[in-house]
Amino acid sequence: MRLKPETRIVGIDDASFDKCDDTVLIIGSIFRGGFWMDGMLSTYVTVDGLDATDKISEMISGCKYQDLRIIMLAGITVGGFNVIDLPELNERTGLPVIAVTERHPNFEKIENALTNVSDVETRREIMKKAGNVYAGPNNVFYQVCGMDAYTAKRVIYKTSTRSYIPEPLRVSHIIASGLSRGEPAKR
Repeated sequence: MRLKPETRIVGIDDASFDKCDDTVLIIGSIFRGGFWMDGMLSTYVTVDGLDATDKISEMISGCKYQDLRIIMLAGITVGGFNVIDLPELNERTGLPVIAVTERHPNFEKIENALTNVSDVETRREIMKKAGNVYAGPNNVFYQVCGMDAYTAKRVIYKTSTRSYIPEPLRVSHIIASGLSRGEPAKR
């Protein structure tokens, strides 16, 4: 995949939520490369549900931005343990998916946390489908579907223009935190 400086990317992150909330806000910031914000998308998913892949796919497929080229996620879960199925999202949208995290996943902690939600085996299978965890630039980690790991690493590097976090994800985090808390949460 040839990376143009203004490749249109949507970066997706969830807002803060309380344990008593039924749903959580999802924000998608649309960027041209790591420099210009072009638009914003939003939807809601169920806290600890299994609808994230459906809702995010519908949000992207139904938007007016038909020239999106890449989906970036802030990890593979939103709204607690609502796991995003990377291969399914890639297939439904036709776009490569890169899930970026600040820390390497702690699989022992994840297994312990799974005891608090329903449909444990379903969630476990979706997480396995996300594939290998790669070390990215700027001490971030990523999983990828629909594009090779090297190209995904280049995308992360080229879009990390103001921070070690890619700009589409950084801005989605700021917006989502601001809407749910009144101000951005510290990273």
